[in-house]
Amino acid sequence: MFNAQETDACRRLIKLAIDEDLGVEGDLTSRALIPADRTGKAVFISRASGTLAGVAAASLVFEAIDPRVIFRPILRDGEILVEASRIASVSGSLRSILAAERIALNFMQHLCAVATQTRRYVQAVAGISCQILDTRKTTPGWRLLEKYAVRCGGGSNHRMGLYGAILIKDNHLAGLRITDCGLRFAEAVRRAGEIHGGDVPIELEVEDLEQFDAAIACKPRIIMLDNMSLDELREAVRRRNHCGQQEVLLEASGGITLLNVRAVAETGVDRISIGALTHSVQALDIALEYLDE
Repeated sequence: MFNAQETDACRRLIKLAIDEDLGVEGDLTSRALIPADRTGKAVFISRASGTLAGVAAASLVFEAIDPRVIFRPILRDGEILVEASRIASVSGSLRSILAAERIALNFMQHLCAVATQTRRYVQAVAGISCQILDTRKTTPGWRLLEKYAVRCGGGSNHRMGLYGAILIKDNHLAGLRITDCGLRFAEAVRRAGEIHGGDVPIELEVEDLEQFDAAIACKPRIIMLDNMSLDELREAVRRRNHCGQQEVLLEASGGITLLNVRAVAETGVDRISIGALTHSVQALDIALEYLDE
């Protein structure tokens, strides 16, 4: 379930969602057609297979709309969904249920999509000791929730934001205006270490094997191998192991798809970061079906 930070982030998003959907006047249709004292029951049902995430978000939506509505989870986040899986039930004021329905579904469908996509990648590298990681390519405002959904799908989180770790990329290095590759990496690591000490992990991004040799000489915590070929990835792993620096983690990134992720993992890299876990998912088909009382 959500931790305290994720709960706070979700509540902020729910307030925005309620404001844009209900506005000042509220649900005009339900007010016109549904008596104020009418109660009802409904159940969230998956119409497709996937991985569940967002039960806590849906519960918080109903709590925000009407705390008297009873929300009962049937499944837990991280569980596998099949077609017609019952996820949770709600009962109480029918007006309140109708007002919360679309908002709750939006949260659950999107978070399930992220978890389901992540699970596909995790399953694709099953049996290989390689982590599947997300990136910062998240929906603005949704980062904590999307990264939560990645964990529901069996993936791991990269840094939460720029504040979470040092990742020195090509544009940072360009700002140093040092032409020699080895000196450029060494100076970048020196400056980062001077400011932050050993408390913050340092990761270096490299684009070829020449840069890799310069980077590993600096002994960072992680080296990101950006858009390298399979042969280059294998060679980077060989060079890392040959110089006895297995404590330096190697992370493949760029151009990773479900079609090639296993081949990338088989090169021996320790981690694979994939923007597609969050930035291009398709909502999982989930419905709220009303029950006869």
